[in-house]
Amino acid sequence: MNGDRATLRYLAGMLEARTGQQIGPNRLWRIETVLKRVLRERGIPDLPALARMLMTGADAALADAVVTALLNNETFFFRDAPAFEQLRSGALEALRVERAATRRLSLWSAGCSTGQEAYSLAMLFADAGSRWDGWTIDIVATDICAAAIARARAGRYSQFEIQRGLPAKAMLHWFEQVGEDWRVTPALAKRLRFKRHHLLEAPPPGRFDVILCRNVLLYFGADRRAEAFERLAGALAPDGYLMLGAGETVIGQTDAFMADPVLRGLYRPAGRVRRAA
Repeated sequence: MNGDRATLRYLAGMLEARTGQQIGPNRLWRIETVLKRVLRERGIPDLPALARMLMTGADAALADAVVTALLNNETFFFRDAPAFEQLRSGALEALRVERAATRRLSLWSAGCSTGQEAYSLAMLFADAGSRWDGWTIDIVATDICAAAIARARAGRYSQFEIQRGLPAKAMLHWFEQVGEDWRVTPALAKRLRFKRHHLLEAPPPGRFDVILCRNVLLYFGADRRAEAFERLAGALAPDGYLMLGAGETVIGQTDAFMADPVLRGLYRPAGRVRRAA
């Protein structure tokens, strides 16, 4: 490893300061792997040289490139398919009854990375036939990474990315081939909007009926994770649903949410669950 431990800790600390995400001591090896491209493109010989340049604060673009490379943007379509099925057949159906008077739903995909999760959410509605006809469905998707949001807006994916979790029928219906890549159709793209947002900042305006915040909080330290949960609780409707990643939970992390007693993997505002019980 070219970078000594002090250099690796400095780079990990910069990531945490800028985004809230941590790189644990047992994963510091990842830093050199993901920054090789930045070093090569910038002609920087090694990580200690990179750290010295960053410490001057003179190159904001370099700092942005380093943080972007260090962020874990792993995602794919309909990740954890059973959870999406619980959302489709359980939470959304319940909300369809509860919101029948207004026929409006607001959904937030927080930490959406390059957009596959948000497009999966849009497909749940688009593939439901006439079930949501006459409804206003507002889907906003956010991420701290400007490069990830730019890719999400473009809706363009490689052959490998388009096949991860996406059935062939959906791929052919909602995406069009452009050279070796696949690009989202305008009909699907118009169903959602993307914006840059830091999860520890004030949430997008309004109250959301469903919030997806998946495989993001597991990279936060305990204090920042608790702060993020409070932000999410303030943005969620009192009878709304929070969807976390398969390896995440609210247990021991926050008092703002409790597990839904029926829909595994979905969480409700704690007061709602206690009243129902």
